[in-house]
Amino acid sequence: MNKLVKVVALCFVVALTAAPALAEEGAGGGGQGGALAYGLNPGGAFGAGMVIIGAGYGIGKIGATAVESMARQPEVAGNIQTAMIISAALIEGATFFGLIVCMLFNFPKP
Repeated sequence: MNKLVKVVALCFVVALTAAPALAEEGAGGGGQGGALAYGLNPGGAFGAGMVIIGAGYGIGKIGATAVESMARQPEVAGNIQTAMIISAALIEGATFFGLIVCMLFNFPKP
């Protein structure tokens, strides 16, 4: 649980430090600048980052447990590796879907 609290705190700090950069004034002055001047929604970028963090954590957890179980039972290493690759592919598919959704909500409609 301690590791989860650290990850959530790190995400919170990154979100707080990125928000002023998105709202800074443009070089022309006298108006709204930064990413918000183009109509971009910073929530979409934050969501995309959270999707990538979640996918990385999930695939890392799958790899760690697969290697541990292969070390315990080397005779079934082929079956474990196949299941690991299928699971990682399913996670990546869901990750790509999440990224597409975040990108669609990030850009303004014409």
